[in-house]
Amino acid sequence: MCPYRIAVIEGDGIGPEVTSATLLVLERAIDRYGLEIEITKVEAGDRALARYGSPIPEDSWRVIVNSDAILKGPVGESAGDVVVKIRRGLDLYANIRPAKVYPGVRALRNNVDLVIVRENTEDVYVRAESMIYEGVAVALRVISRYASERIARVAFDLALKRRKHVTIVHKANVLTLTDGLFKNTVYSIAKSYPDVSIDEMYIDAAVMDLVRRPERFDVIVTTNLYGDILSDLAAYVTGSIGLAPSANIGDRKALFEPIHGAAFDIAGKGIANPTAMIFSMAWMLKYLGEKNSDENMVRAGKAIEEATIYTLSEGKILTPDLGGNAKTEEFAKAICDRL
Repeated sequence: MCPYRIAVIEGDGIGPEVTSATLLVLERAIDRYGLEIEITKVEAGDRALARYGSPIPEDSWRVIVNSDAILKGPVGESAGDVVVKIRRGLDLYANIRPAKVYPGVRALRNNVDLVIVRENTEDVYVRAESMIYEGVAVALRVISRYASERIARVAFDLALKRRKHVTIVHKANVLTLTDGLFKNTVYSIAKSYPDVSIDEMYIDAAVMDLVRRPERFDVIVTTNLYGDILSDLAAYVTGSIGLAPSANIGDRKALFEPIHGAAFDIAGKGIANPTAMIFSMAWMLKYLGEKNSDENMVRAGKAIEEATIYTLSEGKILTPDLGGNAKTEEFAKAICDRL
């Protein structure tokens, strides 16, 4: 079997630190499970922009396009240029962001176990903005039936594996055409999933309930901008944004990344929480394993996930954001020891 080709973007700020910790765990898993993986680091982000004049130089893009999956650390000011190009360029239309409370983690709410399914290629993230005259700027918002249908199917398929409930989050009472199209399209797809119950909420009410009673949510399906905001809030409710992984999945490729930013204020201190990046990497292994019927990859991904949860629940080696005093690499080594 040919090795899986993984393009790794270290990112900016704390990116290189959490990426290094994650690769430490991945290398242990490669040895432990005999995985055939070829890792290629590519330059992308603020440093690439400063060095080459582009946040994703051509050489980097070539590696990304030819990879089986991308593992990406957080990027700084050029994050929009990097992630939107990859998502749209590779048509990674489904952004999936789980939010869950893990044992041993002090959370704002203890009854959180939900997944946000976010359309990933449209909305205002098409980045079509213009200054129509001095002091007045406009942004184009794109919502299509095609994109709404395929993200709805992702949400319902996921709900069938969980608690079989989907909540549509929108603002169709104000954005009657765009959000109205999205909402009505999701309802039309729901007819093909009679075993899944469905309801809807306005975005402002959903934000409130995500904090007040998150247990009401199973799978949330929403548009690009709302999903971005909701997923960050959901991560905060579970205890730390440093815990939240995400996947950007298309029909042929996928990008895995933590949802948090580059956190320049703590960069270089060695205290960043690598959990989200490690969870993202474990998810990547499971994705590749399931896609290629490779049980060994799936086992490795699950083992990393379980070792990380064990380390969190044990509570002996935690980074400062979780109430501990461990360094980034110490946490990663504890996971390696558990593996």
